[in-house]
Amino acid sequence: MSRDSYPVEGAGFGFRRCMSETLKEVEPDAFDFLEIAPENWMGLGGRFGKAFRQYTEQHPFMAHGLSLSIGGPTPLDMEFLTRLKAFMKEHNIRGYSEHLSYCSDDGHLYDLMPIPFTEEAVTYVSQRIRQVQDVLEQKIAMENVSFYGAPGSEMSEQEFLLAVLEEADCDLLLDVNNIYVNSINHKYDAVEFLKSMPADRIMYLHIAGHYTEAEDLIVDTHGAPVVDPVWSLLQQTYKQFGLLPTLLERDFNIPPMAELLEEVQQVRFYQNQWKMSHAQTVA
Repeated sequence: MSRDSYPVEGAGFGFRRCMSETLKEVEPDAFDFLEIAPENWMGLGGRFGKAFRQYTEQHPFMAHGLSLSIGGPTPLDMEFLTRLKAFMKEHNIRGYSEHLSYCSDDGHLYDLMPIPFTEEAVTYVSQRIRQVQDVLEQKIAMENVSFYGAPGSEMSEQEFLLAVLEEADCDLLLDVNNIYVNSINHKYDAVEFLKSMPADRIMYLHIAGHYTEAEDLIVDTHGAPVVDPVWSLLQQTYKQFGLLPTLLERDFNIPPMAELLEEVQQVRFYQNQWKMSHAQTVA
């Protein structure tokens, strides 16, 4: 059963500093929401800070964190969480998500490292997620991440993810591209994985491009256009769960705004397809 409401709706894309000027030229109805990495905008002043303020007053925003390190061995950064809470309130940001991974030890590792799929890790990570939710006074969403090795694992990625969502009582940021990437790299059925996800916990979706290193190795880069198999999996996601807010990620090799918006319109096309199909079914 799907959840009753979502913090945003429609199709959006990740907002980067390099877009601060070009976004002014875009028609407001060309997209439905934007997403930022809060670490890149908190405390930012000058022309970037001013532009950001203008955009958050005009459009719905989501925050997708980079540095929480929910699976890391060191204590959570409570100062960061306090600042994050104030930042989200100041800019009326609709929701917060992070990666189900870790990125720090004594210092930042500048990469998203896989958490061992173990019962011990489920308990540890879930406690930390609950702590974050207590500080922020809202549920957060954890993203299923791409991974290239699973050392010390005692369960599957699917089992681990479902166990964390249940024990932490948090939401899910479902990354469709990551499902596809992992299904190729770790040889599992992407549609079966998708079907096992809890509909009532999905906050929104991510979709992105990747790099094909070999037939059995795909690297999640967010640096290329979305490929047909991922578009197909997105359509399957709508078929399975209904109309979900969907965010296009592009972090590298960022194309001109018009080209980026073509992919956003592609998302809208599949969303409209679902609406028409659903309307016919209901009728």
